Amino acid sequence: MGLPKVVTRQEWQAAREELLALEKAATRARDALNTRRRELPMVEIDKAYVFEGPDGKAELIDLFEGRPQLVVYHFMFAPEWDAGCASCSGFLDQIGHLAHLRARGTAFAAVSRAPFTKILPFKARLGWTLPWYSSNLSDFNQDFGATVQGEPDGQGAGPELQERPGLSCFLRSGERIFHTYSAFDRGLDNIGFTTNLLDLTALGRQEAWEKPEGRATSSGAPAGSARVRYHDEYAD
Repeated sequence: MGLPKVVTRQEWQAAREELLALEKAATRARDALNTRRRELPMVEIDKAYVFEGPDGKAELIDLFEGRPQLVVYHFMFAPEWDAGCASCSGFLDQIGHLAHLRARGTAFAAVSRAPFTKILPFKARLGWTLPWYSSNLSDFNQDFGATVQGEPDGQGAGPELQERPGLSCFLRSGERIFHTYSAFDRGLDNIGFTTNLLDLTALGRQEAWEKPEGRATSSGAPAGSARVRYHDEYAD
């Protein structure tokens, strides 16, 4: 494994201060980007979506829980799967107490295409209490880019639906609902606690694409995301 070179404390401090200048520049750039995100125009939703949750059928406005904002995590869990995505599960494991979001007028819910009868036991298995709804009764996932058409298999079969991890934000004004933002795949990089924390370490996320090379594996273990399991399946 390629490790950082060993230097004196004085040399480390000089290198750290050089990096700190870059970090401060990135922070200012992030603040500017967040401003641009808040300035995005929004689209009014005039289509009715039906979800299924613990209290039966629900509409999109019900997911707001009476609050002005809603963040939906598009959890990858297709109707034919027996369990949800392991990486998405790792993300939900990092969600803290929702009181802090709710105090700022923001509701949070996970949404998947799997029927609620599959979601409920999987949610119980992993010990989550956050709101989770099935969108299997509507085309919510397709309309917001969380479920997309795959490629034909080359043998005459049509394209299959494919799931994408993502996040969408909504704003409510009275009975009117607006879509303000969505992000998918690497667009979620700066949200997860685990990845952000690992980015501060010498070995990083231990992914094959990271630089410098040579830090992706140790002791023959699979790299990075290939190591992700449901939290009740880790040996240690």
